[in-house]
Amino acid sequence: MFGGIAKSIFGSSNDRYLKKLDKIVQQISALEPEIQALSDDQLKAQTPKLRERLSGSETLDDILPEAFATVREAAMRTLGQRHYDVQMLGGIVLHRGEIAEMATGEGKTLVATLPVYLNALEGKGVHVVTVNDYLASRDAEWMGQVYRFLGMEVGVIVPNLPEDQRRAAYAADITYGTNNEFGFDYLRDNMKYSRAQMVHRPFNFAIVDEVDSILIDEARTPLIISGPTEDKSELYIGVDAVVKQLTEEDYELDEKQRSVTLTEDGTERAERLLEEAGLLEGANLYDYENTQVVHHLQQALRANTLQRRDKEYLVKNDEVVIIDEFTGRMMDGRRWSDGLHQAVEAKEGVPIKPENQTLASITFQNYFRMYPKLAGMTGTALTEAPEFYDIYKMNVTTITTNKPIQRIDEVDEFYKDEMDKFAAIAKAIREASERGQPVLVGTVSIEKSELLSEFLNKEKVEHAVLNARHHEREAHIVAQAGRLGAVTIATNMAGRGTDIQLGGNLESRIESELGGLEEGPERDKEIARITAEVAEEKEKVKAAGGLFVLATERHESRRIDNQLRGRSGRQGDPGLSRFYLSLDDDLLRIFGPQTMFAKMVRSNLEEGEAIVSPWVAKAIETAQKKVEARNYDIRKQVVEYDDVMNDQRKVIYEQRGDIMDAEQVDDIVVDMRQETVNGVVADHCPHGTYPEQWDIDGLKREVDALFGLQPPIDDWMKEDEVAPDLIEGRLLELADRQVAEKSKDIPAEDWVGVEKSILLQNLDVQWKEHLSTLDALRQVVNLRSYAQKKPIDEYKREAFSMFQQMLVNIREEVTKTLAFATFTRAAPPPLPDLPDFITTHIDPLTGEDDSADIDAGDLGLVSAKLPPRQTGAPRLDELLAGDPKDWEGNVSRNAPCPCGSGRKYKHCHGALK
Repeated sequence: MFGGIAKSIFGSSNDRYLKKLDKIVQQISALEPEIQALSDDQLKAQTPKLRERLSGSETLDDILPEAFATVREAAMRTLGQRHYDVQMLGGIVLHRGEIAEMATGEGKTLVATLPVYLNALEGKGVHVVTVNDYLASRDAEWMGQVYRFLGMEVGVIVPNLPEDQRRAAYAADITYGTNNEFGFDYLRDNMKYSRAQMVHRPFNFAIVDEVDSILIDEARTPLIISGPTEDKSELYIGVDAVVKQLTEEDYELDEKQRSVTLTEDGTERAERLLEEAGLLEGANLYDYENTQVVHHLQQALRANTLQRRDKEYLVKNDEVVIIDEFTGRMMDGRRWSDGLHQAVEAKEGVPIKPENQTLASITFQNYFRMYPKLAGMTGTALTEAPEFYDIYKMNVTTITTNKPIQRIDEVDEFYKDEMDKFAAIAKAIREASERGQPVLVGTVSIEKSELLSEFLNKEKVEHAVLNARHHEREAHIVAQAGRLGAVTIATNMAGRGTDIQLGGNLESRIESELGGLEEGPERDKEIARITAEVAEEKEKVKAAGGLFVLATERHESRRIDNQLRGRSGRQGDPGLSRFYLSLDDDLLRIFGPQTMFAKMVRSNLEEGEAIVSPWVAKAIETAQKKVEARNYDIRKQVVEYDDVMNDQRKVIYEQRGDIMDAEQVDDIVVDMRQETVNGVVADHCPHGTYPEQWDIDGLKREVDALFGLQPPIDDWMKEDEVAPDLIEGRLLELADRQVAEKSKDIPAEDWVGVEKSILLQNLDVQWKEHLSTLDALRQVVNLRSYAQKKPIDEYKREAFSMFQQMLVNIREEVTKTLAFATFTRAAPPPLPDLPDFITTHIDPLTGEDDSADIDAGDLGLVSAKLPPRQTGAPRLDELLAGDPKDWEGNVSRNAPCPCGSGRKYKHCHGALK
């Protein structure tokens, strides 16, 4: 109670913070007349002038008012748009490395120009991260007019960009791109053999657009680069034979959770069978050496108990083809991960294709935390504020709207079942459309969109149905969703990043209707006609009540609901929002108030009757909070496990960088050789023991295996002063002499290249194997909870032990390679390009791989006013008109094939012959 009284008197902490920032906004406004008086050349000269001040004793905060005033004026002269004072507030919040929550229609794209320009003055590079390639390209060209006017270089990163253009885009002052592209480029950079091949610069400052979507929703799954592994068919077949000998008493099956685990007796039986098959090292299944075997055993168990033929999959032409559980269609080209597909192939006795092995991976959490300064903007972030602070240390600041919000948010309507609900929705849409009120309908799945479309067809209501894949086409349709009587059905917030303007989008109409008309009096006349029509239509739509946002059910997250609501009531326009619910909705069915509530509703509600009650809305919100908490736990767990790998990844990537940058690596190689010698001697001649206790035969065998040397160790043992240190010193001397002999005929600079190449290649091979082992450990470590042990603690302990062993393996392999390799003088081969790795990032909403967006391939429709694209990549329509032979190199292997088959290019026309 007292908190509410204090807030009413002093304002919330958010209000007080904005009040402080308002003083800076007043300073910017005070500079406006002075900046307006500058000529174009004088305004452009502001950039070198501000840079000079930065090179002195002034900081970014010192020059902020003048820099923001400069951008405001440049935007007026290039775009005809002037930043509002509330947009200045948003810009200051972003510059401070915080999240600016700004309602839809408040111009976030324009707001970003302020902190981007200011921070780009340092010359260290600024990244602007968007949710898809279309928006990255659109914003780079659109806002790029402001930056280029002020003398800044702008780059954009999209799929299929050649390496030299990609490097140039990163070298620009400002770089636009998607979260996937930035992340994959970082991973690829750390697989290259020279700094000159790398594209990223050191991390500086990033602004993430739709920050809730990228850092919350998409952060549930990591970015993964993978490649085919060696053939393990015999292992899969052997483990499958073992699993087929187990009985139902040997495991516990939970079909609801789709999980299967061995019982204690089953584990003992599996150990015995694996030992008989020669697949087990030692007597204990859960020893470190058997991590891979445990993983394959678990997957074979799943394949034989949970994956049922003709339900989850079918066998066609000696291939296991997955069946989509929702549509019942075959999913050609899709494969289960983590060895499950191979386990099913072994079960069915069909040819086993190699598994894809992880070569590099990173979560968005750990990628974006590498930026010294990170900011974000979105219309909905406040409900996730604790997570943003916990994970990214970013505060959320809500920016007031430029004009008061006039939208009416009605209480939810609640129906007994889905059919009643959709009938009521179709009726409400028809009535709104007849009075000229545009309707934007939000659904949670494509299936629900199609169902609603059938209802609207019965009501004879014209409408457009969109889904969440082709962003560019949707952006144009959504832009016209505010026209008189328009009905647009959008799935999962399709078309984000595009403003819905009442009466329609003027620029979009001009582009679509006058695209082929050349500049001149006739075009000017047509533009004037369209402008008058849009203004007249806008007034009619306002009179009809503005945009009506109608949702067919509540989403799992309140934030997604708020995003949909925020589409209506932009810039003080009138609007209406209403949600329709039923007991059949997934959210209520799984998480909602159960039993008594459901029985009461089903027995007391008549067909077509609705409940409109704040109590029901409160119950729904409680269910949403449950789901949000669960999803946060999932993301937190992803971060906890990746943090373990992240510490190791930093060490390996820093080591690679040090090797590439070093002029000499002799000291590294010598240290590795010395530590290898010390380790070998310590294993067979432990300090503090007597010579007669030493394993001299084992020492000789290992020295021969690692160094190819047969030193007279037996003679050394006859000496009175024999000791481990003596043996170490003599072995090291022999090993050093051996390598020196090999290198004496090779020029010093060439020898450095040889050593660097051996170091990097061995580092990469061992890191790849380590990632594979960590993946397997991650799958089985939860079993430790049965022993009352915390899985994450066990994972940390085991991962550290594995990392230590990997470092030993690297030392030994580098030493062994130099000892056994034969070197001849020849021209050094060129540095190898990276092969066509498989890049994956599974969209948590659709379950599809969104690592390459095909919609970025055709950017010519953005706007007639925009300069030509910078990518150099062919347009999609040019590719379609051409020969499929020309698609190679111009179509991402993970993108849909241009032929329209629906399969990925690499599984269709791009299949390797």
